[in-house]
Amino acid sequence: MRGWRGNAASAFFFQRSDSPMAKGMGFWKRCRKLIGKSYFGLLSILVGLASGLAAVGLKTAVHWVNETLLGWSWQGHTGGGVLMVVYPAIGIGLTMLFVKYVAKGQMGHGIPDVLLSMSRGGSLLPRKNMYTSLVASTLTVAFGGSCGLEAPIASTGAAMGSNVGRRFGLEERKIRLLLGCGAAGAIAGIFKAPIAGVLFVVEVLMIDLTRTSAIALLLSSLSASAVAYFLMGTNVQFAFKVSDLFSLNDVPYYLILGVVCSFSSLYFLKMTDWVETSLVKLKSKIIRFVLGSLILGVFIYFFRPLFGEGYIWLTQLLNGEGQEVVNDSFVARFGEGHWVVIIALLLLVLLKPIATSLTIGSGGVGGTFGPSLVMGGLTGYLVAYVMHQLGFAAPDPATMALIGMAAVMTGVMQAPLMSTFLIAEITGSYLLMVPLLLCSAVSAVCVHPFEKHSIYARKLAKQGNLLTHDKDASAWQLINMRSLIETNFVIVRQGDKLRDLVEAIKYSKRNLFPVLDGEDKFQGVIVLDDVRKIIFSPELYDKYTVEDLMQPYSDLDVVHLSDQPQEVVEKFKIGNRYNLIVLDDDERYVGFLSRANTFSAYRQFISQTSEE
Repeated sequence: MRGWRGNAASAFFFQRSDSPMAKGMGFWKRCRKLIGKSYFGLLSILVGLASGLAAVGLKTAVHWVNETLLGWSWQGHTGGGVLMVVYPAIGIGLTMLFVKYVAKGQMGHGIPDVLLSMSRGGSLLPRKNMYTSLVASTLTVAFGGSCGLEAPIASTGAAMGSNVGRRFGLEERKIRLLLGCGAAGAIAGIFKAPIAGVLFVVEVLMIDLTRTSAIALLLSSLSASAVAYFLMGTNVQFAFKVSDLFSLNDVPYYLILGVVCSFSSLYFLKMTDWVETSLVKLKSKIIRFVLGSLILGVFIYFFRPLFGEGYIWLTQLLNGEGQEVVNDSFVARFGEGHWVVIIALLLLVLLKPIATSLTIGSGGVGGTFGPSLVMGGLTGYLVAYVMHQLGFAAPDPATMALIGMAAVMTGVMQAPLMSTFLIAEITGSYLLMVPLLLCSAVSAVCVHPFEKHSIYARKLAKQGNLLTHDKDASAWQLINMRSLIETNFVIVRQGDKLRDLVEAIKYSKRNLFPVLDGEDKFQGVIVLDDVRKIIFSPELYDKYTVEDLMQPYSDLDVVHLSDQPQEVVEKFKIGNRYNLIVLDDDERYVGFLSRANTFSAYRQFISQTSEE
């Protein structure tokens, strides 16, 4: 060791005990030891409190700015709503500046980024995610961007949980659970709906509901809800008094509503995808910003319910004030007949997903959680209104709007239980649980053949980067295949003689010898058993080259670093191979994957998760 000199990397691993980093890590370890076995529950509460505070702060700030701008536009000294054309552009412009100069151009995509982190990133989210989505979505929605705050605040809560877990040096599965606690707390804090917060994590983030996870998620959700009640009072998001109790005679109407809401969900999914894809094709961000925000401003000018989240007008629908919603659109200028109401509501249903995708595609930051609720309310109210005009004794339009909210959200997010309990909790009533479940089930069944994944997960599913409730698939997603690659094989080069191979055998503990060319590209493999008979014949050492001795290989023998874990597993199963050759994308040799080690890691993962 004489003359040894450490570098920066070695200095990190050989920290002095009095260094600031060593002291910091020692402090957190002492905290864990002091708290004992209950420390994880306390961390869940801590994450819930933080995400609840963030949710309350975000909602309060956005609502205050919304009300101020609405007052200036229609009731203030400006004398009209012309400013509504430019408000969204101001918000989106400020968001883009924040992303460029503060977030340094690295802005996540909310829930999809959280899902990707869970499957590929060890559930570790950057520290800046604890505030960037919060600030950016506030700027976008406060100035009228037609999207939601729920997804950004959920991703913010998830980042808080992830970084708390990392700070305390927890293992990956516990960091993943704390990430879920943050997201659950955010949803619970926004709506004061703890059960919906837990179910959001189970159905949307697809974290398994075990005894351990259930306790942690409940603690976090309840903590966040308590913060929201303490700071904002007992009023819920949508105050609604149930007047129509469930009756068997209403089942046909609810079935029709479920089917219509499934079409509304599919329209929402397809339209948001099409508009955002069309905007992405415009290479210039400036053109995207100008075109998207201008069209959005025009939409809002003619249809004020498209401004911001839209919860103000959704509340009016639930309170039986559908005419007020119609009055806030230009269609009201043509009269007050029933056809005016129908046309106005239909146009709002058709325009809401377009306005949402224009907001996000032009540079704004927001989610689709809130817009799906608004679209569901509009759809439900419209269906009931049309039925009443046709002479049918359908349930009250406000009741149908409430149930439509759950049905459309189910179709968009593939989360029937979360949608059902969310509506029940935010209205403070479980009297409509049966029709809520019925419509959500119908919507889920009708949408699933066309869209098998939620709006957050469908792109990740196509890429093979989605973590699901499938134990096998989840295990392979979470196992770090690269850590299983074995590299202690002695290589031989193309053109080497048998003599060189014998020398390699002398120093090798393995029975496989990869053959590479001068650029480290894989050419084949030599198996010790194939050459055992000739390695003790010195007269043959210069007669044979490694090309004469190596075995040919097929696609079933090779995997690449970019291959998905499931592809690797399939090759083990189909080819019945004991070892697979690992190459990079340039066909250069990396190492071997052992069947025994791979499936041993799988069994260990399953054993660990089963203990919960």
